[in-house]
Amino acid sequence: MTTDWAEIACEVPSEMVDTLADFLVELTGNGVGIDNLHLDTFSLDTLEDTPLKSVKGYLPLDDSLEEMRIRVEQFLAQTGPSFPGYVYAPPVVTVIRNEDWANNWKVHFKPVRIGQRLVIKPTWEEYRKQEGDLVIQIDPGMAFGTGAHPTTKMCLEALERISFGTSDGKLPGPVLDVGTGSGVLSIAAALLGAEEIVAVDIDPEAVRVTIENLELNGVADRVAASTTSLEQLPGGFQVVVANILAEELVRLAAELTARVAPGGWLILSGILTEKEEFVCAAFTSLELVENPKELEWSCLSFRKPL
Repeated sequence: MTTDWAEIACEVPSEMVDTLADFLVELTGNGVGIDNLHLDTFSLDTLEDTPLKSVKGYLPLDDSLEEMRIRVEQFLAQTGPSFPGYVYAPPVVTVIRNEDWANNWKVHFKPVRIGQRLVIKPTWEEYRKQEGDLVIQIDPGMAFGTGAHPTTKMCLEALERISFGTSDGKLPGPVLDVGTGSGVLSIAAALLGAEEIVAVDIDPEAVRVTIENLELNGVADRVAASTTSLEQLPGGFQVVVANILAEELVRLAAELTARVAPGGWLILSGILTEKEEFVCAAFTSLELVENPKELEWSCLSFRKPL
């Protein structure tokens, strides 16, 4: 039997988002969605933070809905005035059918060009390939990343720049992808010419999604994906890329550094700009070569001395 759901959407100032999200999670027992009200394109180049955001909670469409709606109205009326810029607007309730959940988000995921040659294309979208394009087909599965987030995007651009700097235009290998997620970086490494790639993630579901995407892109023979821990891996990687939280990068600093071959590259991402110095301080034995930034995120590309 198909279950219908109700989405309850509230428009509030940015400063109120966390408070309202916590309330909706506690009230509904489900996750919430947060939309930037001025986002009308998938391109991150046009993404700007806005003073108002839409926070959405989800409830089964049953007899409890009206009571829940009233409780949300009361919360907004009582809590909202303490936040600058708040103007009361009643929550908007919309019916969402169960079969829509898995597909509605797909309308926002379009082919996107990253760097000069890389193009990320969702499996359900058409794309006319241009000469020289390296097209990555991706099906994120659950929530393991589409490749367009600034942290992943900057890693992809760094991998491409490294490949441009080689005599044959190919990414040197072997490559180690730490926290592979959906496998986007490993697929890109293979398309950029790396012959041997190791992809690891602590989440078995992420590894499963990665393997599916590797097969989809015809590079499964060049990428070994597993939940193998970092300390169990050998050294000697010409390129190591780790797109994980800053705190984890610092915790794993010695292990990551040890995996890089002399003269090799270490690309670190997932770093809020405010934590950039914190991360750099853990990798002082390496030379910082590049430090691109996008929105509130930083990417650090190091090189290990010969």
